[in-house]
Amino acid sequence: MVAGLLERLGVAAEAHTQGDYPVHTPIDGSQIASVKLLGKAETIACIDRAQNAFEAWRSVPAPRRGELVRLFGEVLREHKADLGELVSIEAGKITQEGLGEVQEMIDICDFAVGLSRQLYGLTIASERPGHHMRETWHPLGVVGVISAFNFPVAVWAWNTALALVAGNSVVWKPSEKTPLTALACQALFEKALKAFGDAPAGLSQLVIGGREAGEALVDDPRVPLVSATGSTRMGREVGPRVAARFGRSILELGGNNAMILAPSADLDLAVRGILFSAVGTAGQRCTTLRRLIVHRSIKDEVVARVKAAYGKVRIGDPRKDNLVGPLIDKQSFDAMQGALAKARDEGGQVFGGERQLADQYPNAYYVSPAIAEMPAQSDVVRHETFAPILYVLAYDDFEEALRLNNEVPQGLSSCIFTTDIREAERFQSASGSDCGIANVNIGTSGAEIGGAFGGEKETGGGRESGSDAWKGYMRRQTNTVNYSRELPLAQGIVFD
Repeated sequence: MVAGLLERLGVAAEAHTQGDYPVHTPIDGSQIASVKLLGKAETIACIDRAQNAFEAWRSVPAPRRGELVRLFGEVLREHKADLGELVSIEAGKITQEGLGEVQEMIDICDFAVGLSRQLYGLTIASERPGHHMRETWHPLGVVGVISAFNFPVAVWAWNTALALVAGNSVVWKPSEKTPLTALACQALFEKALKAFGDAPAGLSQLVIGGREAGEALVDDPRVPLVSATGSTRMGREVGPRVAARFGRSILELGGNNAMILAPSADLDLAVRGILFSAVGTAGQRCTTLRRLIVHRSIKDEVVARVKAAYGKVRIGDPRKDNLVGPLIDKQSFDAMQGALAKARDEGGQVFGGERQLADQYPNAYYVSPAIAEMPAQSDVVRHETFAPILYVLAYDDFEEALRLNNEVPQGLSSCIFTTDIREAERFQSASGSDCGIANVNIGTSGAEIGGAFGGEKETGGGRESGSDAWKGYMRRQTNTVNYSRELPLAQGIVFD
C-alpha cells in the first residue's frame, strides 16, 4: 500500500527502499520503508545548491514567483487524497486530520499567491527638501526549515510558500520519524517546477538526516533564517546557535494551552470544544488543550460530561472510523505514563490514560485520553507532555483564572468559553491572556492560515503563515533619494 502511494506521489522506489534507516508506522509498529540519512557533508552540498538557486530566484519578479506556488497548490489539489493518506500512515493521524493538513498546504499556497503582488513597503516624508524616503523589502537568502512529526507536511508548506514568493530558496530537514511524507512533498514540488519551466535548479532541497544534518543547517552562515518547530529543549539549542552567527530564527516550540470555562458558558458548546482540542491528533498538537480551568460551581458537572464524552471516543486505526489514533512511539507512551504517575504523586485524581489495543497492536501505542483533576497548578501541570492528558483546575474568581492561564512557561494558545462580554474582552486585552493565540467560545486548536501562528515565552516568539508573517522571510531596506541640486543634512547639521 505504501509503495503504491509513494509511486502515485512521484517518489522513486530507490528513495524509500534502498536506505539503512528503517521507517515505521505508528498504526501497528511495522516497518514500511527504509531511507538513507544524510550527514554534514551532504547537507552542506544542499545548502550550496540552494545558495546558487537563491542568487537567480531573487531577481525573478515576485508575481512570477507566485506562479510557481500557484502551480504547487494545483498539484496538491490533484494529490490531496494520496498525500493525506500517507500522513495518516506515517504520523498516525485520522483520515480527516490527514486530509485537513494537506488542505492547509493548499490554503497557504493560495495565500502566498495573493501575497506575491502585495509585498508592500512604505513611503516616508523626509525632513530634507528635495528628498524622499521609502522602505523596501528584499529576498533574504536560503531559508532552513526544521519540522516535527506531528504536522509533517503543513509546517514545511507554511514556511516554503512564503519563502518562495519572498524570493528565497529552502532547505528542509523533516523529522526522522516522518521522512516519507517529506519525500512525497519534494516529488510533488518537483512536478510543479516542471510545469513552471524555468526555475533555477536547487530551489527546494530535502535533507533527511539526524542531529548532524540539523547542526550543519543551523550553523551555516549562508542560511540567514532557520524556522524550527519542535520541543522547547530543541529551541534552546537552535536559537542561541543561530543567534551566535547573527542569524534569525522562527521558533515554534511548546504549548501548554488552557481553556477558562466560566459559569455563564454554553456547556454543550464547551464540551465539544474540549473534546476536539484535547484528544485530536491523540493530544500531539502544539495547540492541544492541556489545562481546563473551570469555575468551581460547574466543575463537577463539566468533568462528568467530559468523562462521558471520552467514554464514547473511538480509538484505533486512524484510517478507519475512529477519532483517536496512536501515539507516535513508545517514548511518547512512556512520557505519558510518567506524567500521570507524577500527577497522582502531586495529589491528582486520574481518569483514563491506559494503553489500549495492545493485544491487537503489540508494537503500537494506543491510549485512552486521560483526565487529571488537580488540587493546584503543580510541576507536572506546568510541564508540557505531548499526549492526551487534560489537567483540570478549579477557580473561584476571574482574576484567579487569568493568573492560572498565564502562570506556565509556555504561551502559545488559549481560550475562554463565556457569554459575559466583559470577561471575553478582558481575556483578549493587554491584561488578559499572555498567549500568541486567544480565542473566545472556540477551542485552542484549529488555527486558520489567515492569522499569524505562534506564541510567546518558551513557545519561542515566532510567527508563521498569515498576517504580515512574510516580513520574517525578507530583509528591510530604507532608501533615501535626493532629487535636488543641494545636499542638506538631516537634523539641520551644517558641515561646511
